[in-house]
Amino acid sequence: MNFDIKDIPFSRYGSWLSISMIEGAFAKRKGVRGLVLRTVRAGNFHPEIFVLQVLKDGELASYDIEASPERLRLVNEHGSVEICMPEPEVVRCKGNGLGLRLQAKSEKGFEYMIPYDDSQNSINAVGAGIRFALTPLAGKISYESKWTNGHDTDFQLDFIPDETGVFEMGLHEYLTAWPKTDYRKSFTACKEQVVASFSEWQDMQLEIPEEYQAEKDLAAYINWSCMVNPEGLIKRPSMLMSKNWMTNIWSWDHCFNAIALAEKNSDLAWDQFMTLFDHQDTFGAIPDYINNLKSEWNFLKPPIHGWALQKMMKYHDYSDKRLLEAYLPLCKWTDWWLLHRDYDNDGIPQYDHGNDSGWDNSTVFSRRPPIESPDLVTFLILQMDVLADVAERLGELDASILWKEKARSLYSKFKKHSLCDDRFISLQSGTHSVVANQSLLEFTPLLLGDRLPANVRDALIERLHAESFITEWGLATESPDSAEYISDGYWKGPIWAPSTMLILEGLVKSGEIELAGDLAEKFIKLCRKSGFAENFDALTGNSLRDKAYTWTSSIFLILAHEYL
Repeated sequence: MNFDIKDIPFSRYGSWLSISMIEGAFAKRKGVRGLVLRTVRAGNFHPEIFVLQVLKDGELASYDIEASPERLRLVNEHGSVEICMPEPEVVRCKGNGLGLRLQAKSEKGFEYMIPYDDSQNSINAVGAGIRFALTPLAGKISYESKWTNGHDTDFQLDFIPDETGVFEMGLHEYLTAWPKTDYRKSFTACKEQVVASFSEWQDMQLEIPEEYQAEKDLAAYINWSCMVNPEGLIKRPSMLMSKNWMTNIWSWDHCFNAIALAEKNSDLAWDQFMTLFDHQDTFGAIPDYINNLKSEWNFLKPPIHGWALQKMMKYHDYSDKRLLEAYLPLCKWTDWWLLHRDYDNDGIPQYDHGNDSGWDNSTVFSRRPPIESPDLVTFLILQMDVLADVAERLGELDASILWKEKARSLYSKFKKHSLCDDRFISLQSGTHSVVANQSLLEFTPLLLGDRLPANVRDALIERLHAESFITEWGLATESPDSAEYISDGYWKGPIWAPSTMLILEGLVKSGEIELAGDLAEKFIKLCRKSGFAENFDALTGNSLRDKAYTWTSSIFLILAHEYL
């Protein structure tokens, strides 16, 4: 399979390195343009390390790019340069007829190279926080720089073919101790090693109709390549949301990735689910996101984790030991919302900001927070249901009864507090003034299924049609009829994968199976047209923002598996 490097980075399972094509507005902001070797550590900082340029007889040359999981090929009429990542820390490169230039482009402008021995060199990439062991394997290297005030400026490293037209080299990232890398394996064998690794991953993907094989392969590559090995705060093999710009693990995104893995890769799915709970605080909260260096606590994300665990349990029969590992953290996470996010003590928890909901700028949050939003209560009721089921399975019958009662009590309060005529409304906490909106967010109570009065279910489904939420491509997050609708307005209009999956689940629970199937097909058609973007224009179906986002690729696989 091949992919477009302009949209999807070249990387591999476990690696914190990637190669991206940086263009457009981002290139202007970063002061870097072209094909760039980067590290995806430290979240959104993603330091650029080297711009990669092709050489012919020592001069810069144009080239085309061919990208596949096993190699990145830079090619023109004179030859090619191939790049492979046989191991997460190792980059192998081989040129035939062409050379390669690495030009330092750190934000800190602070790289330098010093000899390790007669044939190897150490590159200290200070801006990226790592070092590289550079080992030439064929051809020559030419290094130019100016040593100024303790570092190299104008860092330029050329790899020059020998008399046979070939150069080859290896880069091995490290931090303190020189790595003892075995380079006896041929470049071809390196590519075959990656092919085998990715093929094994492909075999563990959800089954979907054969006609979507190309999309399935691309979704599998995005998820495989976005895996990173444990490092720093990340204690488990974990899937980043992207190796483009969204290089963190957010605490609801990870749930969808876990679900997509649960059937055929259950242990890794469990790691995805638990990776945020590794950072749960003593009160029960889990952070907004984590990366290798930071956990973010100024915002949170919604408690969809009970719903996600229930989905995972349908795909795989997890052991009691596994469920016990999740049970107590999930209890604490549920109680945290009830104890610490109900400032007016009315029994209805609140979001302190739109970011806490995951629907950052939804019109539900057009008023000053805190906001008592119906999706939050819905998720907590579902989470209590799951805790009751898990407690019963673990033999904790009293706890199971208690969680069932808590769920009944919260739903009773919810109806009295937030049900107005035939809809659940959003209220400003404290004042309880209604937040007028036309956001899809308020349709989340469909997940409560037959708990809802029939007139409420019917009215919600009727509104989906009447207010034009259903477009040619799926479910808009803000009604296109709304004065607040913005085509590229983040949660004020575009189609998103998680909102689609959640509402589809609600429709199925409400008996609207045919409508859910139709919407699933729309979303799958959307991904087929525009890839696995962070979100999509609801009216044109065009991709928006990050085009290699893992919860989109995961949800594509889930929906194609479950509905097609």
